[in-house]
Amino acid sequence: MVRNLLLASAAIVGAALLSGFTARAVARDLVVHAGVLIDGVSAKPRSKVSLVIHDDRVVAVEPGFITPGSAEVIDLSGSTVLPGFIDVHTHATFGGAHSGGADRYMRSDAQAGVWSVINARRLLDEGFTSVRDLGSEGAAIPVLDAAIKSGATVGPRYWTALEPLSSTGGHSDPLNGVQSRITFADRNYSVVDGPIEVRQRVRDHRRRGAKLIKLMVSGGVGSADDDPNQLLMTEDEIREAVQTAHCLGMKVAAHAHGKLPIDVAIRAGVDSIEHGTYADEETYKLMKERGTYLVPTLRVGEGLMETVREHPETLRPSVAQKVRAVLPNMSANAGRAYKAGVKIALGTDYSVGKSREFGLMVAAGMSPIDSILAGTRNAADLIGDSDNIGTLQPGHYADLVAVTGDPLNDISVLQRVEFVMKGGEIIKAGGKLLR
Repeated sequence: MVRNLLLASAAIVGAALLSGFTARAVARDLVVHAGVLIDGVSAKPRSKVSLVIHDDRVVAVEPGFITPGSAEVIDLSGSTVLPGFIDVHTHATFGGAHSGGADRYMRSDAQAGVWSVINARRLLDEGFTSVRDLGSEGAAIPVLDAAIKSGATVGPRYWTALEPLSSTGGHSDPLNGVQSRITFADRNYSVVDGPIEVRQRVRDHRRRGAKLIKLMVSGGVGSADDDPNQLLMTEDEIREAVQTAHCLGMKVAAHAHGKLPIDVAIRAGVDSIEHGTYADEETYKLMKERGTYLVPTLRVGEGLMETVREHPETLRPSVAQKVRAVLPNMSANAGRAYKAGVKIALGTDYSVGKSREFGLMVAAGMSPIDSILAGTRNAADLIGDSDNIGTLQPGHYADLVAVTGDPLNDISVLQRVEFVMKGGEIIKAGGKLLR
């Protein structure tokens, strides 16, 4: 474990140096002139608004273009300004596009650390200033988070689950599809059987830096030899994870595709269902009663379908078969859940092109403003930090993005973020990252 920590730390520090280390410099007083403001508080945009910022926080939102005192003016009068985007389902150490998950067992700790730095910059480039990491190797993300907070490198705010918890043979068991003579020592961090092991592992994850818990309740698409429709953790195991995590102030996200796994996880008290492919009207009613969020992860569906069409040789045959069977249903499910009134938060489960998720949600039937709220206000609520992120209002972090055009008429403009500020620091301007 110590060796893993050292390797991850060295990788992150080295990548930070290669990217050009500079000390963090936050202007003390700024005012942003927003041509149009979508603040995340209201569904109605406002024109010609000034955001007054002191250090890392918004202190006032005023009508008109004002310049208080000696504040530096950031002129976004020709742009639409929104809260920094939030992705509640990402994998911070995955390299490149999603490859069906198999590559995560072939990376070293050092490679995972380097990819985490690369992906952190990608996230900011697309306008994501906060994320939930729902499955990454070892110490990489807690170390990266510390490096970002110290100013050694740049990246979003992270809430990490460390390794997802799975039953033997479940979606997160690295021995699936592997010869029986091969073993993985780190398998012990993710594989649990029985409520006692679940309780111990949740506590261990918290000790190692996890801020939430990820459960693999059903089989998955990108893994071998497990069925997305099957319930692979018992209700007792799920309920124990939820009870232990909630006692420690952590939320629980449940990967679940089939109706039975989804319904069991909701009844056990999880905070979000990731994917939720085969939910039905009964499920939506249950989610509304319990306040459970759906994270549809449409971008991963789009990406894996592209892989099946263009590069099927990169996937195991069983994985390609599951992609064809499962993923076309994800968009239809998201649309039905939205119409039923289920709470929805944006999550991509993908490494590149994350801002496409907004458009995919609209294509599934969501209104443009509700897709934006899913990736700002709702996502902050699911994370549990609505007092700090997800909206632009006094007291909240000065996390904001700017685009040219009206996303309520053309949601695709959110794929062309030109300006990013995180905590009062300008990260991207003129379409280019500054650090």
